[in-house]
Amino acid sequence: MSISSSCRRYPAPSLLTSFLHSSKMSELEKAFRKFAIYGDTSATGNDMTGKNFSKMCKECGVMDGKAGTSTDVDIVFNKVKTKGARTITFPEFQEAMKELCRKRFKGKSPEEALQAVYGLIEGKEPGSAGATKAMKAGGVERLTDTSKYTGSHKERFDESGKGKGLAGRQDLTDNSGYVGAYKGAGTYDQTH
Repeated sequence: MSISSSCRRYPAPSLLTSFLHSSKMSELEKAFRKFAIYGDTSATGNDMTGKNFSKMCKECGVMDGKAGTSTDVDIVFNKVKTKGARTITFPEFQEAMKELCRKRFKGKSPEEALQAVYGLIEGKEPGSAGATKAMKAGGVERLTDTSKYTGSHKERFDESGKGKGLAGRQDLTDNSGYVGAYKGAGTYDQTH
């Protein structure tokens, strides 16, 4: 067996997992890599898109809506990324944080403000809370209560509220060959 065939059989561990388990990586870089791979299965974690950068700033509290807005985040992202690129690397991310910390913490020195921003980000992970939450409006309960249905709609559900399927939605046709209201159906063979 050659080395190349054994490599094809056993996939190499992902770069992200090896980086995340490294003791040399800072908590800030771990958070950067977690947000960088969020929502993209092919991402390596080495660079971050503008969407994920904005998500990180929003969820970590860097963007608070007053001192740091989404417009500020977008401007800083486009300022630090290389021309023509769609992503930023970790060093470019650090430059972006230097820009944003001045806007977020105006009363502090640049070093204190940068440490405060790093403190907001360190140890955080992307969340998906509320992404698929079902909304309950005022009339939804009343409209979906099958016990209150009347007329032909009432026939579509049984006593427990479970739908009857096709039998409840359509009038099934009688293909016996007799007219619908004929009372002597099935008696022809008995009389002849």
